[in-house]
Amino acid sequence: MAMPNNLHRREDGTYYARIYIPLNLQPAFGGKKEKWQSLRTKERREARERLAAVLDEWAGTFADMRRRLDLTEDDIQAAVAAHYTAKLEQGDLERLKPTETEIWQAFDRAVEDAKNPHPAGAGMFDAINSMTDVQILANKSEWAARRRRARLNRLRADLGSSDTRLIEPEADRFIREKRFRIAKSSDLYRELCLKLMRGEIEALRRTMEREAGDFTGQIKDPIVAEAAVRKEAPSEAPGETVLQLFAKYEKANPKKMQADSMKQVRRDVEHFAAFVGPRFRAEKIDRATVATWMDVLYEYPVKATEMTTFKGLTPQEVVAKNKTLPEPKPTIRVNTIRRYMSSLGGFCRWLKVRSVLAENPLSDMAPERDKDNERLPFTDAQMKELLTSPLFTGCEGDSWQEMALPGTHQIRDYRYWVPLVMAYSGARPGEIAQLQTADVREQHGIWIMHITELGEGDKRTKTQGSMRVVPIHSELIKLGFVEHCKAMVEAGHKQVFPEVEIPEVGQIIPDFSREMNRTYLPRIGLKKDRSIVVYSLRHTVVDRLRLAGISEDEIGMLVGHDKPTMTGRYGVEQPGTLKRRLELVEVLQYQ
Repeated sequence: MAMPNNLHRREDGTYYARIYIPLNLQPAFGGKKEKWQSLRTKERREARERLAAVLDEWAGTFADMRRRLDLTEDDIQAAVAAHYTAKLEQGDLERLKPTETEIWQAFDRAVEDAKNPHPAGAGMFDAINSMTDVQILANKSEWAARRRRARLNRLRADLGSSDTRLIEPEADRFIREKRFRIAKSSDLYRELCLKLMRGEIEALRRTMEREAGDFTGQIKDPIVAEAAVRKEAPSEAPGETVLQLFAKYEKANPKKMQADSMKQVRRDVEHFAAFVGPRFRAEKIDRATVATWMDVLYEYPVKATEMTTFKGLTPQEVVAKNKTLPEPKPTIRVNTIRRYMSSLGGFCRWLKVRSVLAENPLSDMAPERDKDNERLPFTDAQMKELLTSPLFTGCEGDSWQEMALPGTHQIRDYRYWVPLVMAYSGARPGEIAQLQTADVREQHGIWIMHITELGEGDKRTKTQGSMRVVPIHSELIKLGFVEHCKAMVEAGHKQVFPEVEIPEVGQIIPDFSREMNRTYLPRIGLKKDRSIVVYSLRHTVVDRLRLAGISEDEIGMLVGHDKPTMTGRYGVEQPGTLKRRLELVEVLQYQ
């Protein structure tokens, strides 16, 4: 089984995390494109568990570093609120006139200074300086008030002409303390300066009102008012991020998805998390954010994660980078976008149940299916052409290319049986390929396949509702499927198809679907576009049953779209139920 791209095993057996450094942060790491971090274990399962935590930690580090590049509206509001508060407090201190006692104490110190012996000629000047200090102290609040009025007038005039020079030292101090990297020529820097000016103007107005004995003044500038309200609001407990809550969703697995299905969902949600940033709180997911993500998905190149050109980039950066390539990569299909939306939508439904979200922001947002790439069922003529093709009647050899050519060689392994069983049951390829000999048995006089997770090895079904009992079609019995299963029992095999390796996670027989779609079906002339694939056999079964007037509930029960049941799990059905299912299966007839 292939390891995740970020997980690597060294020669000594120790597992390491491979962290790709985002392109715009590489200069901060001396130009390095990646980092390696030991996971301190030689056990793969433990390494995979530790990997997620390490990647999340580095994602947070990268987010903090990016934050220095990306000054947000929240950052600007925080700066305005802090500047307003600081200037207001400074004004309150300056308004405090010294007490009469403090003035007389200063006067007494000045007199004592004058009495002390001084170098020749210095005594008079020292006395003058001391008395000047007394004068300054006595008039301190008045001079501060004059300075405030002058600064207020200057700030108002500068704000009207967008001259930011007076406030720039304050903006520079904020940027330096918060470690942002913003060009002074940028619009963002100008916005910060102008809003700081508005904050200080409001603070000076409040101070002057208080000088006149009016402490009822309210902030009139809406920009400053909003910033102040945010600052004074009770601080929230930090919400959990998208990936933090997804880890809980993954553990709960409310839909009982198989590991490989959940792995795909994780990849899709991680794409969204990379888009919004690893510190983005799940409770903030809304329709506007999802819509912006969709805009990125429509321009997202295919197989971007497999290309070194895009390593370490956010989805937005991938899209921008792709546009600069001499030959931009094609973008993902609409149906792939629907999969991304479905994955995030399922997660958001769970968030709604947990009261993290008030509603599912993905509702009614998925794009319509791409009908140009819609999977179609086989027609009668196509089914006849398929079932009389060399794979089923005799071919030239054992390779996929040779199997498409007529000959005398007979294929009787899973490649022969899987499409036949699909055509006469509607079962999924992986469900058929993982069958064990104990799953094929006679019950109430009817031969059945028990599609289940029970048994030895890494068997699995798509969902809990996929476990079911399916009668074996008479045509399959005639072709020798039951006899094949009996032969496997006599040979001591536990699997119906012992040549099939069942991976711990991931798709079962992925090569079968790939080669059927890319090699066999095109070579026999059946596949001319995306509408016909081997999975179309399953659609064909559903379509035939619908045309025969079978209800959706009965179809779902047969093909594994039903709700989970104990009989489906353990494979024991009542005679009447089994007989009815056999009638449904026998509806499937191909000329």
